[in-house]
Amino acid sequence: MFAFTFLRTMLYFFICDDCLFYTGSQGDDNLQAMLVGAMMRKIKSRNWKKQRYFKLEDDFMTIWYQSKKTGNIRSTFSVNDVEAVREGHQSEVLLSIADEFPPDRCFTLVFRGRRGNLDLVAESAEEAQSWIWGMRKLIENVENMGEREKLDQWIGEWFKKADKNNDGRMNFKEVQDLLKMMNVDMNEHHAHHLFTMADKSQSGTLENDEFVLFYKMLTQREDVLKVFQEYSVDGQKLSQSNLEDFLREEQLEGDDIQLHAKQLIECYEPSDKAKRMNAMTFDGFLMYLGSAEGSIFNPQRRGIFQDMTQPLCHYFISSSHNTYLMEDQLRGQSSVEGYIRALSRGCRCVEVDCWDGANGEPIVYHGHTFTSKILFKDVVSAVGNYAFKVSQYPVILSIENHCSVEQQRVMAHHLNHILGDRLLKTILDGKALIRLPSPEDLKGKILVKAKKDGGLEQSLSGMVEDSLNGEVSDEDEAAEIDEDHPHHENESVTFLMSVSGAEFVHHNSRQLSRVYPSGFRTDSSNFNPQEMWNAGCQIVALNFQTAGEGMDVNDGLFSQNGCCGYVLKPSFMREADTRFDPEMPQTRDHYHPVVLTIQLLSLLILLLCDKAKSRDDSMDSSSFVFITQVHTFILSLSNTVESLQ
Repeated sequence: MFAFTFLRTMLYFFICDDCLFYTGSQGDDNLQAMLVGAMMRKIKSRNWKKQRYFKLEDDFMTIWYQSKKTGNIRSTFSVNDVEAVREGHQSEVLLSIADEFPPDRCFTLVFRGRRGNLDLVAESAEEAQSWIWGMRKLIENVENMGEREKLDQWIGEWFKKADKNNDGRMNFKEVQDLLKMMNVDMNEHHAHHLFTMADKSQSGTLENDEFVLFYKMLTQREDVLKVFQEYSVDGQKLSQSNLEDFLREEQLEGDDIQLHAKQLIECYEPSDKAKRMNAMTFDGFLMYLGSAEGSIFNPQRRGIFQDMTQPLCHYFISSSHNTYLMEDQLRGQSSVEGYIRALSRGCRCVEVDCWDGANGEPIVYHGHTFTSKILFKDVVSAVGNYAFKVSQYPVILSIENHCSVEQQRVMAHHLNHILGDRLLKTILDGKALIRLPSPEDLKGKILVKAKKDGGLEQSLSGMVEDSLNGEVSDEDEAAEIDEDHPHHENESVTFLMSVSGAEFVHHNSRQLSRVYPSGFRTDSSNFNPQEMWNAGCQIVALNFQTAGEGMDVNDGLFSQNGCCGYVLKPSFMREADTRFDPEMPQTRDHYHPVVLTIQLLSLLILLLCDKAKSRDDSMDSSSFVFITQVHTFILSLSNTVESLQ
């Protein structure tokens, strides 16, 4: 048997003639003000501040803005793309103009993915509040949408983008443009054949229901239909009993399947007639498979389920390298946004490269390069504001200190003044420790990891790693030890494992080790962290700003246990009397390798991109890739595999 997973499919939908309208929207004064629109300043830097007219469209899902110069040319974005609204001077850009505009007129729209923030200044505090609370209301509405509403809204957005002349119809040229926007690579002849079949009126265009038919033909999944028909008696629907069989045999569910099947029909079946029959149609089946409940991820692992009272060295810790960088490490932009984004993704160890700055203020940047510079105090403020937004477990500041003693004292002042009681400066409860404290012991605390270097240490009354009686690897020390023979990160750990892998794993059962990308990775690329985790290394730091396989694997491991940034290592990596050798695992007692077979039935990848039209306001919209990486799922099974060995 296998656990069936459906990574993503497009479902049946209906495009309403009327706009999508949320309950309570008509009576919301803030949303009504957004419908009228407002002139606001869009801020890109201290020297780039442009007037733009912003307005919420009648669908309550789209916001457009334009300048007087561009006339009818508008830039738009979807409420779906907005992750959060920050009030006041809570971005680097708005901090730079804090002396010019008061915080009650400023706000920031934070977009999903890697799209840059939108920093705005309203004409008045009242107007800013209308947009702040209005946007939050819209975001809340999106989060509360049902699966059917989300799909209706999603495809409706693409229909509007493709309908260039806004006549409510799509000719074949517009359909071709839509397929290109959606990155659907389809033979033109086949696409035209589907278009002709869907054009029941033979008008040469597709209207609402015709476009629905075209879309269903375009996204028909024969492989999923085959599974559906295997469990369906008549090939048209799944009775509740049929659905229970599917859940039991394919999804491997065993707890109160009868009730669960009934709930799934009620939640995902779009046909009222089928609901009355207590059955699920193919459209409802697709909707269920594309939902979170149809995910292969074990729902019991989504919350915090692991023991959080063990020493820090017994956990893998989500860690970032060069956290201040938004791009590459030679010419990239340094920004406090890097810390905000990393912490918002559950990262628990961030890196701060500190250098002497002007006017006695330490700065953060990638030394001896062309990367831009930011103030150390702004970094500490960002960490203080966002450290515990998504996880209450401790945050480690990994400080690479290049500052003079005088500016180290300034650093210590900022740490003390900004972080206050959250900064751990002495041993817990005044008691001598015989082992490292646990994540539970350190909840709500910020730890500092840095070299002993005079001013900073004395001003902080002793370094945290001394009080923890632990050892943490350090970039500078590594460079000093072997600056004539630098190793790539993989080579260094591989060398240690080849000499004495078991001893290195044993060391990591008692102490902390930090691994980071090689300095030769000037493009800020990442290595595969799995090799480092195999050796028991806890702090495997990656460039969070760089997408790719390394970050996919990292996200996969830390998506479990409540995304809290701490994942308990397997027992054979924690026990002092165990000698696990990652190079020769077969030497371990009771070694029984497990073969995991995954059968992938259906996969549909859609990369959605939208380019803004205005030259001055050009930006890439969020790109959505609806795909689950199989290797991340394997990582989430670490505890299960361990119990089977």
